Amino acid sequence: MQNEIVIPPPARLGNDVVIAKGLKKAFGDTVLFDNLSFSLPRGGIVGIIGANGAGKTTLFRMIAGKEKVDGGSLTIGETVQMAYMDQARELNEGNTVYKEVSEGNDVIMVGKREMQARAYLAQFNFKGADQQKKVKDLSGGERNRLHLSKLLKAGGNLLLLDEPTNDLDVDTLRALEEALVGFPGCAVVISHDRWFLDRIATHILAFEGNSETVWFEGSYRDYAEDFRKRKGADADRPHRIAYRKLVRS
Repeated sequence: MQNEIVIPPPARLGNDVVIAKGLKKAFGDTVLFDNLSFSLPRGGIVGIIGANGAGKTTLFRMIAGKEKVDGGSLTIGETVQMAYMDQARELNEGNTVYKEVSEGNDVIMVGKREMQARAYLAQFNFKGADQQKKVKDLSGGERNRLHLSKLLKAGGNLLLLDEPTNDLDVDTLRALEEALVGFPGCAVVISHDRWFLDRIATHILAFEGNSETVWFEGSYRDYAEDFRKRKGADADRPHRIAYRKLVRS
């Protein structure tokens, strides 16, 4: 039987989710991005794409309040309840999978409803003896699934997911797709998996290199077509990421 991930119904999200106006971020003399503006859609799924080091994770950290803004403004809506899945995937290495999620309770709160901990873990393909595995012995994909289960259990109407598909098995990947498409809040997903993004994204925020970003309303496929029209013959050639240098006045 295919896995089914159920994201708890979140608290109602107001019209203002995250509004960025003219955002700027630099490290030393390297400008990651400049004049970045967008307004996250209340019921949308935003795919964030770009080369490693372009500034995608830095933007997430700024939204989560873990990184300062160098210029422009970043406003978080009053109704936003944020759930942030970062790349660190920090877990208690000494726990079993079951204890890491259940905290020793047979019945857990998933959002605002009660659920059997073992049944909840089974949604993330942890079944039977797998629930007794030690966290320290998990593979990368298993750690990813476990981290997802902890994040989604808590609830949240704004999901920030940094590379959630890394090393996921096909069943869990498909279940995550369906769960996100049915999610009534806002989800923002950093991913290099273009097929995954094409199935879920309603908007694309692209870090295109040379410290430039593009906000695009539409699917990944529509964005890719637009990119080829704008860039012409260079569109499909691999490029090393380039940055603008910070000009000091």
